[in-house]
Amino acid sequence: CNANEDCYPQEETLIAEHLDLNYSEFAALLIACFVAFCCIVALSLYLFSKRKNQGNALTLSAGRRLEEDDKYALSRIGNESVYSYFVTDKVFGWIAALITLGIQFGIFVFFINAAEANLQDNRTDIQFTWKCPRDSDVCKNTADLNKYGWAIFSMLMIANLAKDMISGTKLIYHSSKVRHPLGSRIRYFIGGTLLCSITLFALYVSTVYNVAIATSNTDVIVNSVIVLFVMDVDEWIFSTL
Repeated sequence: CNANEDCYPQEETLIAEHLDLNYSEFAALLIACFVAFCCIVALSLYLFSKRKNQGNALTLSAGRRLEEDDKYALSRIGNESVYSYFVTDKVFGWIAALITLGIQFGIFVFFINAAEANLQDNRTDIQFTWKCPRDSDVCKNTADLNKYGWAIFSMLMIANLAKDMISGTKLIYHSSKVRHPLGSRIRYFIGGTLLCSITLFALYVSTVYNVAIATSNTDVIVNSVIVLFVMDVDEWIFSTL
């Protein structure tokens, strides 16, 4: 409790209770497992596609289709996003895309650190929502966050992140096609995996940050919009290049 008789319960998060990990450690584990899963799926689809097309020669029409595949890949990852460079062989573009990805991940890490339930850390944004008067044995939770706030949160996340997750998934599937050269398959896979990873990370960050500090329905909306705001950094950087 602080001097104003505002308190915060010293309880472990569900992640710490069941996995003995803090939010940052679980985030690293989550992304690592997701990337590994993408690798397994892409490899399995590639082997299936290779077996299915075994003995089929690449025709002239199929050769022309490779150019269309590149256009399709660009449309999936976004023509106005710096991540579009991931499906090209431009070195400068790759550098710009990786720097952008690093910026977004770095900003999200600040949110994760601020959500940690460590009251001794000045970086935490934890809110003291329990009122415990010294002349009473009963404490009252003053937070008014309810199911409607979480419903709005869910709609915001789905409306803004579903497209990127679906597009990234389609790009990973696209990378498994046997007709693509090895270099193209690698670029498509990396582009799709990174797009899905940053989208999944944004959803995770927004969730844990709101669980930790949101005390009202408007808090959930504001915090979610801020995280989604960070997801648009790739488009801003692209527009300046």
